[in-house]
Amino acid sequence: MKTSDCDILIVPGHTNSGVDHWQSRWERQLSTAWRVEQENWDNPNKDAWVARIVEDVKRAGKPVVLVGHSLGVLAIVHAAPLLLKDKVQGAFLVSMPDVERPDFIPAIDRAFAPIPRDPLPFPSVLVASRTDPHCDYAKAEDVAYSWGAAIVDAGDAGHLNTDSGHGPWPEGLMRFAGFLKRLG
Repeated sequence: MKTSDCDILIVPGHTNSGVDHWQSRWERQLSTAWRVEQENWDNPNKDAWVARIVEDVKRAGKPVVLVGHSLGVLAIVHAAPLLLKDKVQGAFLVSMPDVERPDFIPAIDRAFAPIPRDPLPFPSVLVASRTDPHCDYAKAEDVAYSWGAAIVDAGDAGHLNTDSGHGPWPEGLMRFAGFLKRLG
């Protein structure tokens, strides 16, 4: 699948992705990419976030590929059973936070717990770092297997965001291109 064959829905996490974040860069670079806008980025409401993803998938004119980061990953997974069958072709998921962890901060993100464990109804990949402060690699790997997602070991990469040095993330874009190619 080429980027021109699909609508790429960018789903940021808590507080949105800043201008230098790889998601924002991809949104600017990929002509069919657009951001799923949330009413409140600072106080995430699971039901509202899920509803917005469902709405945006419905209004997409082409098959959809979702690109989620952090809390956006969990919003996508919560939305998955509600999405139009066969409309979503795949999901590229990066840096899932472990909102089930008792010491997880911010506490407002705990509304996204428990993390769904049902298989996703579309092909997916979860990119996880061995040094993500928001999720242990072993937990990410376990959850990916329950979703039927391929797991990608990003090594020592932190939370794969601007703070960890991943504003431009060329390796991620290459991995995403490979994922699209496998989708057909």
